[in-house]
Amino acid sequence: MKRIVNAALVLSLAATGLAACDRKPDIPFAPVDSSLVDPDNPTKVFYADLARVEYEYPLTREQRLALTPENLKSFTQEEVDQIYGRLTAGPIPDGGFEGDLFFARGEDLTTRLDEIVGGIGGRIADAKIKTLEKVGRHLWKGKMFYRDEGVLRNFIEDPKALDVLIDDPGAMMTTEIDRRGWLGMFDSKSTVYLMFPAKLYCGQSLMDGRRESIIVDYNYGDEIPFYQERPDSLAGRNGLRVRDEVRMVRPGFYLGRAYMNRIFLLNFTVYNEAHARAGEKAFRDGEAIEEDCWAGEQVAQAGRR
Repeated sequence: MKRIVNAALVLSLAATGLAACDRKPDIPFAPVDSSLVDPDNPTKVFYADLARVEYEYPLTREQRLALTPENLKSFTQEEVDQIYGRLTAGPIPDGGFEGDLFFARGEDLTTRLDEIVGGIGGRIADAKIKTLEKVGRHLWKGKMFYRDEGVLRNFIEDPKALDVLIDDPGAMMTTEIDRRGWLGMFDSKSTVYLMFPAKLYCGQSLMDGRRESIIVDYNYGDEIPFYQERPDSLAGRNGLRVRDEVRMVRPGFYLGRAYMNRIFLLNFTVYNEAHARAGEKAFRDGEAIEEDCWAGEQVAQAGRR
């Protein structure tokens, strides 16, 4: 009985903590210019000039510290875009980062995939779309950054769901990751598979050309050791042409945008608790942010915030 009570208490405290993380922080945003709204498609238009947003509504360190992977989901896509546009790339991550994905309110993965596949010209079969949806929604758990090698691999949980697409399951690379949040109280480690390799470098953002982002490019994954044609080609230049870009919210925490065939698909976050704790004090104290990518003229003129 005591064990049951203790478990209930743990779950109650965890739920309270998650509710606090989900609370939407007070972040300033530029107002929408209604003259730019497309009446036929009002939710898919970016309304604000990012240079003006950053100049008139700069994000403070405290506001960035208030953002979490959980509460970012409470913002509209326009608000997420404005947050992303006020960030710089920061240092290229190194090591394992837990991941989560989310969509603009009112959208889901099926809707976005249906829109984008039409733009690829019908080359992608329905089976591949369903596989990508399964990977994205249920199996993707984060990313392993190999900073010095300029390479990245994705954490995929339980690839048995993809067995029919894997050439050699016995040759799959695996690693263990820490489980964050209340689940870690019961099982702190989880074994994941390292799949879908990509090149890692600095490059121009597809949304905000004023400065670079950290680019995750799957088009040339076949040049990376341990590449398997099936399933890794699904994300590459002969498949769905996936390209990610990320910028740092704060140490250990990055906001990302995933594109397919250069069309925006979804938002995602990657988070490393140890890096976040190690870098929080310096970030809070206003120390300069290490920048591996070009931060743009606007940041150079204003000084690093």
